Amino acid sequence: MMGAPLDLDAVQAFLHIAELDSFTRAAEAMQTTQAAISLKLKRLEKRLGHRLVERTPRHVQLSAHGAAFLESARHLLEAHDRALTTFAQTRQRLTIGISDHVAGPELPALIARMNAQDPQLLIEIRIGSSGDLLQSFDRRELDTVIVRQYLGRSDGELLAEEQFGWFAAPNWQRRAGEPLPVATMAEPCGVRALAEQHLDAAGVPWTEVFVGGGVPAVVAAVMAGLGVAALAPRMLPFGAVDVGARLGLPDLPRLPILLHTRIRAGRPSDALAALAAAFRSAVRG
Repeated sequence: MMGAPLDLDAVQAFLHIAELDSFTRAAEAMQTTQAAISLKLKRLEKRLGHRLVERTPRHVQLSAHGAAFLESARHLLEAHDRALTTFAQTRQRLTIGISDHVAGPELPALIARMNAQDPQLLIEIRIGSSGDLLQSFDRRELDTVIVRQYLGRSDGELLAEEQFGWFAAPNWQRRAGEPLPVATMAEPCGVRALAEQHLDAAGVPWTEVFVGGGVPAVVAAVMAGLGVAALAPRMLPFGAVDVGARLGLPDLPRLPILLHTRIRAGRPSDALAALAAAFRSAVRG
């Protein structure tokens, strides 16, 4: 006898803990409490007869048994979802706008995770500036936007606050007596405006040497040695250097990331909760 079947809700909780490295983020993804997540995990561990997660004050880590169970857990939930979609009549659609300065290198993995979680949910992504995306949201062209806090907007749910710095290539040196060469995104861009305001307020002479159509283009210009850019550390490849202190550049504030959505229930809401939790983990590290 194999015993009682596994609780799929508990298996889902285990997967969220493993993928998000956090009981708190897992609770957000499942729209429940941290205590409920812990209870689900304990129930699963009791059923399997092994400890799956090692808890420490600073982080969570899979045990050897947890790592061995991880792939089987994914296959189990995928099979469950396939069984349900056999009887699904229509696919639901979720349109999401994500700001250039929010959509980091982890975005493809996050979207893939959402697709795997609910194959019957058709997810459409648009990348753009916070201002343009908010206008599209207000016109009801997008269901949800994840953007930087925008001037004049006080609504939205705070997902995280992210520190920005002045980054350059590892061997880049500023030429004495010349204005600071800055790589930026094209207008309108809130981060660009913030960087300009802080440089002007600090009396730092500067000049634009590169204007890109997206963060990846600005990052490429920085790593090519064209100049410096105001960016979040997670946007940059390994080796980029924060030169703000060395060059006496003004400190940049932490910038809020906000979620604006009209989705309140159903499968799109579940997928969105998982995406928001994943963004919180990515930003906070």
